[in-house]
Amino acid sequence: MTLFLATTLLALGLIGGFFSGWLGIGGGIIMAPLLLYIPAALGAGALDMKVVAGLTMVQSLFATGSGVLVHRQQKYVSRPLVIWMGAGITAASLLGALFSNYLSAHALLGIFSALALTAAVMMFIPHKEAQEEPVAAAVTFNPALAVVCAVAVGIVGGLVGQSGAFIIIPIMLYLLKIPTRTTIGSSLGIVFLAALSGSIGKMATGQIDYAMALFCVGGALVGAQVGGRISTRTPRRHLRQALAVLIAVAALRMIWDFLSAMIE
Repeated sequence: MTLFLATTLLALGLIGGFFSGWLGIGGGIIMAPLLLYIPAALGAGALDMKVVAGLTMVQSLFATGSGVLVHRQQKYVSRPLVIWMGAGITAASLLGALFSNYLSAHALLGIFSALALTAAVMMFIPHKEAQEEPVAAAVTFNPALAVVCAVAVGIVGGLVGQSGAFIIIPIMLYLLKIPTRTTIGSSLGIVFLAALSGSIGKMATGQIDYAMALFCVGGALVGAQVGGRISTRTPRRHLRQALAVLIAVAALRMIWDFLSAMIE
């Protein structure tokens, strides 16, 4: 690994970590395309999809772990919400992955793309909240509905090899009626649990380049701290707008993958 590639990975980890801390989304939907295209475009070296998948998972683990600490200090992380939804999506993702060989990958990608598009549309619906946002400890939700939603997203995501974490945020905002800042902070905890499970699996099967991961993680730890602090100072309306754009881009990417596979 060259110094140029190491520096590039550090910078990309910083960018992915920043978005995780700022918007509460795991770095996967940002890091995967960055790692696939930026190093090659800069002449630092091309990374294959297997290496990218391993780096993305580990980067997401440390980015969300670092970001959740910042939001927890501001009292915007709901422990019950993280436990209920985190356990649901983690277990369901594993179940979906185990059964993925028995179902049509193309059909599942179509279902997941439709789910992602629905999530993106939801984010553009006007969202009213109280003038003063309550701390996470004062937020109530329906545990049964939270688990059902997490399991549904986890199963479909596991079947098609996607975390589906970015779909959880619209669900928390519009179905569970969780305030914006608690949604962002708690989603980091949920994604952390899912990334922990995924990272263990990739470590056990030798799918992580530890030298490269070291630089991605270094950038992610710093970026998530910066993003988390900026998030607590960003108006909620602007946070939701940024989330809407990011989730829409992710949904369009899923649809593009689906259409490309259909044409082939």
